[in-house]
Amino acid sequence: MGNATLTDMTLLPSVDPDDALSGMAATSSAPAQGAKPKKKTMKSLYLQFFDTAPDGKSRVCKLCKKSYCMTTATGNLGKHLNNRHPGYCQLSEGEATQSTTPTSMVSRAKRSQPLARTRSQAQSQSQVQPQFQVQHQPQPQTVSKVRHQPKAKPAIDIDHVNWLLLRWLISSSLPTSTLEDSMLIDSCRYLNPPVQLWPKEKAHEIVLQVFRSMKEDVKASLQCVSSRFSITLDFWTSYEQIVYLSVKCYWIDEGWALRKVLLDVRRIPYPCTGPEILQVLMNVLHEFNIDSKILACTHNNSQHAIHACHELRQELESRKLPFCYIPCAARMLKIIIKDGLENVRPVLSKIREFVLETNSNQDMMEDFMHWTEVYQEGSWKLPFDHSSNWSGDYNMLDVVKKAPNAMDNTIKKFEGVFGPRDWVLSSTEKSAVNSLHSYLEPFYKTTTNLCTCKIPTVGLVFFFMDHVIELINVCHDSTRQDWLKKIASDMSETAHNFASQAYNIYTFTAAILDPRIKGELIPETLNSTSNLEDARNQFVRDYSSTFEAVGNGYNTQDTTDGGDAFSFAEEIVRKRRRVSMITAADELSQYLAEPPAPISTDALEWWKGHSSRYPRLSLMARDFLAIQGTSLDPEELFTSKGDSMRKQHYCLPLSSIQATMCVKSWMQSGYQFNFQSTIIDFERLVESAVAPDAVDAPEFS
Repeated sequence: MGNATLTDMTLLPSVDPDDALSGMAATSSAPAQGAKPKKKTMKSLYLQFFDTAPDGKSRVCKLCKKSYCMTTATGNLGKHLNNRHPGYCQLSEGEATQSTTPTSMVSRAKRSQPLARTRSQAQSQSQVQPQFQVQHQPQPQTVSKVRHQPKAKPAIDIDHVNWLLLRWLISSSLPTSTLEDSMLIDSCRYLNPPVQLWPKEKAHEIVLQVFRSMKEDVKASLQCVSSRFSITLDFWTSYEQIVYLSVKCYWIDEGWALRKVLLDVRRIPYPCTGPEILQVLMNVLHEFNIDSKILACTHNNSQHAIHACHELRQELESRKLPFCYIPCAARMLKIIIKDGLENVRPVLSKIREFVLETNSNQDMMEDFMHWTEVYQEGSWKLPFDHSSNWSGDYNMLDVVKKAPNAMDNTIKKFEGVFGPRDWVLSSTEKSAVNSLHSYLEPFYKTTTNLCTCKIPTVGLVFFFMDHVIELINVCHDSTRQDWLKKIASDMSETAHNFASQAYNIYTFTAAILDPRIKGELIPETLNSTSNLEDARNQFVRDYSSTFEAVGNGYNTQDTTDGGDAFSFAEEIVRKRRRVSMITAADELSQYLAEPPAPISTDALEWWKGHSSRYPRLSLMARDFLAIQGTSLDPEELFTSKGDSMRKQHYCLPLSSIQATMCVKSWMQSGYQFNFQSTIIDFERLVESAVAPDAVDAPEFS
């Protein structure tokens, strides 16, 4: 579809021919006194809203007095009515006559006295007003109050409506078949009867074209990035029992802002094991031409993903490219918490039944709030969070721990209404909930901090995970309750499994380059002299010489005519590089010697302000701080935010999931909606609909 069709299509009004002809007859049967009868030769329905000018060479709109040449096509007159007077076709016969009478009367007055320009405006009005009154004497009920023309509705362009609906489908992760929903079609026709929605086949093809155009924009933007990339992997299974892989890319730009973009969503072919994942992942990296710039990959902790990442590391190391892969800390923390809740699942089910019933009954909510005030058991936000994720589970424990009396009294009161319910907890169950709540409260604070922190760097994530491991060890060593000791033992095994996979030289480097962590807050098992020495060697080897070549303009590919001069210059370069290596080592030592920044500090903002002090080290920090400690947003794992994401992943069909999810993510990342090299500005589309005077404004840039 060409770009011109987006503005050339005009929405024609729904006009009944019989009503239009009767309106024309009524208009022509009541001419002003002294006016000559017109010869009725009009064929088009639009002409009933135009008068012939006195000179006979133009037509004048009855509603706004705009003049058009007599040779103007009636289709253009119709466009004028649609654009300037969108509500004209909905006016009744009487309203159209009353709204156009003053204009026609003024036109006739001017026609009878074309040369009387020296008369004042008051005299002209005094001649028009009596005629107006005489004409309406047979209808006194309309003289007392002349109805004004209704406020004009915005002009509606069919293609504009379809573009806006297409954006809604993409933003809501809905398939294009939604456009054939009968309720949606009826709603659009109610707003404007002639509107026609695009067929799902056409909408689907447009989405694919937009996907291809925007994909090229993403490729081009990645080629301009000078730092290394880190990627994250996420997997899910749709309602069609198809396994998908999404690959996201992260980097830190020259302004020290963390950037991320979804590279692609791909289907994993059967049997969906490590080799298939590796092949799909390599295809994505090659397609975007970034396979040689990947520094790290954060996976979802599955064995198949680990196998694929292991093979990827071997392939990159064979090309002498640095690469590491680490598990998702948020997913591992979720498994640890799940181990802690395993023994109290039946109790949580009881509490959830009470919460669900309370949320659906206004009387129960009011009664619960009443008892919390009586027993001074705090203030509560109702309805309760009853989601099946960690935030919902902790909320169940919170109700029993902090409002036991309000819960018991509410249950007793409404047992007579609903009958006996198995909601009342025994003293043993309450004791277990209280003990577990006290034990898991620090875990809840940890997940809350992970969800709210702006950038969960590897150093910060490891700092929280080290705290979790310490909590588990303390509980295991100090508790006297066997069931709680068993829980702590299971959680400890999972936590140490994470540490064995995540701790390596790359994550150590990423942690010490976080100015809040450095060497003081790094996990003890990761903080070793050998790791520090390896990080120092890597820094001197990969970054100090790079900075000298870029900063001083030396290029090994440059050639000169004088061989002796060239050799002499190379000798100077080697001397300077030896000095720079010592300086670089001192740069890292100086950085680590200073105390860490406050934990509330924005790590990237800190480096933005200190990059001039550490010019070489800042290059390394841009690469390593982009390594992600989690494979997806922690909120999607621990709060109800993930519920909507899982629904979208589950419900989209194979035909549209790739294009829909990618275009949606690219728009959220700041890329413009690109259709066949035309940028579509949705804000202007909306403005053209709400501002009648701006209907001709450009919608595309």
